[in-house]
This record gives sequence, C-alpha cells and structure tokens, in this order.
Amino acid sequence: MTDLRVLFYVQHLLGIGHLARASRIAKAMGDAGMDVTMVTGGMPVAGFPDASVQHIALPPLAVGPDGFAGMVDADGQPATEAYLSRRRDLLLAAFADIRPDAVITEAFPFGRRQMRFELLPLLDAIAAVRPRPLLLASIRDILQARAKPQRDQDTVNLVLTHYDRVLVHGDPAFAALKDSFPLAEKIAHRVIHTGLVCPPAPDPSAERFDVVVSAGGGAVGAALVQAAVAAIRLRPRLGPCCIIAGPNLPEADYDALIDTAPSNVTITRFRTDFASLLASARLSVSQAGYNTVADILQAGCRALLIPFAAGGETEQTQRATLLSRAGRAIMLAEADLDGPAMAAAMDRALAQDPLAVTALAATDGAARTAAILKDLVSRH
Repeated sequence: MTDLRVLFYVQHLLGIGHLARASRIAKAMGDAGMDVTMVTGGMPVAGFPDASVQHIALPPLAVGPDGFAGMVDADGQPATEAYLSRRRDLLLAAFADIRPDAVITEAFPFGRRQMRFELLPLLDAIAAVRPRPLLLASIRDILQARAKPQRDQDTVNLVLTHYDRVLVHGDPAFAALKDSFPLAEKIAHRVIHTGLVCPPAPDPSAERFDVVVSAGGGAVGAALVQAAVAAIRLRPRLGPCCIIAGPNLPEADYDALIDTAPSNVTITRFRTDFASLLASARLSVSQAGYNTVADILQAGCRALLIPFAAGGETEQTQRATLLSRAGRAIMLAEADLDGPAMAAAMDRALAQDPLAVTALAATDGAARTAAILKDLVSRH
C-alpha cells in the first residue's frame, strides 16, 4: 500500500525526546511508502522532522515559568484563548485537507493533557468522518506515574471510546506498559508493543573521547554538566572528553562551563554525530531519557545514568533502574550528584564490560511500527 496517508500529531514542551522519536517513526513510515504529514506544536528544532517528511507547524507552545501548569507562545508570553483557538482551527483544517487513512497522536491520551483544547475536537472530527480513519496513540515504553489516579481512568475511557490501538514503543521483556500504567489490563486488547525506536547501529567516529557527557535538550541538564566538569577535573588521567550541553542550556550556564572546563574537555551544544561519538567512547554519561538510552544501546558503550527526577518525575528513574539491574549501566541518583560522586560512579562504570544490546531489548521499533500500521490499515 503506497498511497496510505498518515497524520502524525506531536507536541513537545520541555525537551526534544518526543519529537525525535516521532520523527524517527515518521521517516520509517515514509521509507515504507506512506504519505506522512507531521503536525508539530512545539518550538522549532533544527533537523526535526526529517526533510523527507511533510510538515505542518502550528503556532508554537512551550512550558512557561510555572511549569506544565502554564504554557507560553513563541514570544514567551502566556498563550491567549485566541492563540489556542487558532491552533485548534489549523489542526482541524489540516485533518480535513489531508483526509488521512490513519491518525497518530503522540503521548495523548496518556500525556499532553494540556492539549485537550485541540485534541478532543480532533477526536470528535475523526469520529464524524466516513470512512473513519484508524486512530492510534504512540507512547514510550515507561510512563510518568500520576499523582491523581482518576487521570488513568480518564485515559482508559478515551482509549476505549476513540482509539483503535495503542502503540507502545518498547519491548515487554524489558518494560511492558503494565509496569508503569496501573490500568493497562483494561486496554490490553488494544496494546501493541513495537520494540524500542532506536537508530541504526552507528559506525564509530574517528574522533575518540574517553567520556562523552550529554544533557539532552539541556533545559534541565545544568547540574549534570557542572558535576561532569568537576568529576573530570578530579580524574586527571582521563584522555579527551566531550560535553554536549544541549541547545536549551541557559547561556550563562554554558559560558560558565567553557570558563571552568579543564583543557582536555571539549564543550559544545549539539553534535549531529552523537551516536557515532558514543560508539567510539569508553563511557557515556547522561540522563536516562528514552532517545539517549536508545543511542547508548545501539552504540554498545558503557553508561553512567543520572535520571532526571525533579518535580516528582519517575520515568527516567524507572528506566535507569531497569538498566542497572540488567548490568547494562551504573546509576547515580540526581539527589547525590556532585563532582566527587560522579567521579566515583564513572570509575565503577569504566570497570564494567558493555553488554550485547540484542540481549536486552528489540531495537527496530520504527520499522516495526510502519509494518504494524500498514497491516492495521489494510484490515481496518
């Protein structure tokens, strides 16, 4: 089926992990012959989605100074009702113009409750169209624990009312949906695990570093990169090291890194060859986000994980704990993070032998998602 039209909705708010994973899936769908349009609603990020994927950018929204409770527009101002209404209307117009055979909502209804103002009208529009397109949710393998259990039931109600399938981008042998979503049994008949969405195994870079430190998007990575500088200074026998601070690390923090870094440390905000750097590095030091861990698994390098845990976040800690128990990584709690603690954890990680990725989880989730979608639409 080469004329299958897909609308893929993605809203990133804090980091770029959701956008990166969805972009990888969308490219795999395009490579499989589908006509994919990604509709994004976050601040622009260079390189996402892939240039081969059609793209509609809604007026952007981001997390404001009050966190997820409030959103701001492209100018950093609180989003007005008129601004939100314009987004909703553009999204509904895109749906009407594309006339997709399948619609995928990334994270929602398991997350992105802030987007109900435009996604609930989209669900209603999908339900009213004949023939009705297939509707799928696209979620990562480990979900954030909810403080309000009723929200899990709300999610179940939306899935059972509107969604045909829930695509969980993980391997149940490593982390199944039921491990982080308490009501998973209620929707088990609609859940499909696709395997982890990982890039192809990279070729090692000719540029070799003993340690590659990465802070993802950088918005919540200041403590990690500051501790890394202090730890590397405490280990003078280390060879060249690289710190990738992230595009969203505040400018003052970035300048301070450059001023304090030892001479054997290269500081940069972003590297397009990140995966290749990992493949030639002795050690990766990072948070435990989905996409960073995917890169680590494919590169096969040793790993020290410092999971992001502020504000009650649980997802990264659960992922890092699973990897640590499997012998695939050393974990250091964010609350214990400082130079000496990181230096000691780096010592323990460097003493480990990397394990084979294939023994841990299926990593071809993007291609498998494309194949699953083709099969579902043909039967729908």
